[in-house]
Amino acid sequence: MVFLNTCSIRDKAEQTVRNRLVHINALKKQKPELTIGLLGCMAERLKSTLLDEEKIVDLVAGPDAYRDLPKLLEQVGEGQKAINTFLSREETYADISPVRLNSNGVTAFISIMRGCDNMCSFCVVPFTRGRERSRDPRSIVSEAKKLFEQGYREVTLLGQNVDSYTWSEEENNKARLNKLSTTNQIHFADLLEMVAQISPLLRIRFSTSHPKISQIKSCLR
Repeated sequence: MVFLNTCSIRDKAEQTVRNRLVHINALKKQKPELTIGLLGCMAERLKSTLLDEEKIVDLVAGPDAYRDLPKLLEQVGEGQKAINTFLSREETYADISPVRLNSNGVTAFISIMRGCDNMCSFCVVPFTRGRERSRDPRSIVSEAKKLFEQGYREVTLLGQNVDSYTWSEEENNKARLNKLSTTNQIHFADLLEMVAQISPLLRIRFSTSHPKISQIKSCLR
């Protein structure tokens, strides 16, 4: 099987995937049993249209559907096209530790949230990666701690808009936070402190922040 993890941030990224499919098509003619899957943002944006436009594709899975891959592969094995582009309001993959290939063993990236609520007119992210939701801070700290123990000395906390990181013990779905009191909420400033307490030898960076005044105030409160 061949899975292509795709991007939709620019048309060139999508054209690169389509060109790659042309080359893979020659391989599939030699091995008809080969399963071709498209994952990620391009899959989310085009959905079933991909199956119509790219006949070689057997499986389409959006960014929040990776846990469903075994079922989708079963459908393909039964001779059907398979698709799941459902966007979750809760999925953060917090319990899955990434495998870091080709790492320099010194710097690493840690995802702290998924999606975005900004709805900028030029950006496709809210429509391909869903609404904003934050990852459990304990899983973030645990991942950073393991990296430090493995010899990493710098971590970069990643999010489409890290300033708006907000997590609560009762519910981690940011869309429902307006129902909660703020006493048990953890904001980005709190998360930075939690990670910093791992060791003074661990350098912490983050990307990307957003120049919204309300969010900056919440981080610097």
